Amino acid sequence: MWQNACPMRWIKYVFAFCLAGLGLASAMLYYDSYWRWRDCFNEEGRCFDPVSQNVYLEQAGLAWGVLAGLFLATALILLLFRRQ
Repeated sequence: MWQNACPMRWIKYVFAFCLAGLGLASAMLYYDSYWRWRDCFNEEGRCFDPVSQNVYLEQAGLAWGVLAGLFLATALILLLFRRQ
């Protein structure tokens, strides 16, 4: 199967796997900046962690979550749908 693949198909697969990697990295950042702290946010959308002295913003979760969803959806579309 791979011996007869045209170079454009290889480029599509490499691009899809790069997008999947970006999606996984964005999902990790979403988890680290929002999901772990989702019960801590106050009415202003801020959470203070007294151990690490960091302030986490609720808007960061939205940004990383949207990026993760877009990257992963695009990678799935490239990998699952074939051009006929």
